[in-house]
Amino acid sequence: MGHRLSKIATRTGDDGTTGLGDGTRVEKDDLRIQALGDVDELNSILGVLRAQIVNSGIDADEKQRWDKSLSLIQHWLFDLGGEVCIPNFNLLQESALIFLESDIDAMNKYLPMLKEFILPAGSLSCSYAHQARSVCRRAERSLISLQKRDQNIQKTALLLLNRLSDWLFVASRSLQLAEHGKEIYWQKQK
Repeated sequence: MGHRLSKIATRTGDDGTTGLGDGTRVEKDDLRIQALGDVDELNSILGVLRAQIVNSGIDADEKQRWDKSLSLIQHWLFDLGGEVCIPNFNLLQESALIFLESDIDAMNKYLPMLKEFILPAGSLSCSYAHQARSVCRRAERSLISLQKRDQNIQKTALLLLNRLSDWLFVASRSLQLAEHGKEIYWQKQK
């Protein structure tokens, strides 16, 4: 592979357009670029979550497990960005969905049943996972809007974001438990 990013300041976007992976130029506020930006923002927040977990009070073996899972997810999100950037291109595999579903089940084994809604709060790791979940939902909405417009978003891409938002919710609860914190329940009377 050559040096793909040898020049960063190209000035080609000065006219309000940007290039897709297939060479097509589109407006910077195009639905495809908005979806790509949402996926990129999600990936960035997951990087912050990874850094926070490294600095948390979580057991060393658990830190390694979290880092491995989040690394996989970040790579899948980069693949998803490739799919969005190159229309009709397919990089994602169903194995990503299988992993997320299996990991959700594994984390849920150790969590108490939810009887009330929980607030998106708690430890820093837990809170970053909640923030990532809400950005993930936005990225999913962006992809759905894009799919409605031009019908060339792969089903696996939409399923990945749906499963990932579930994974992030369960991860937030699991991280709160790992850091010996209590979940903060929504109270109707407040």
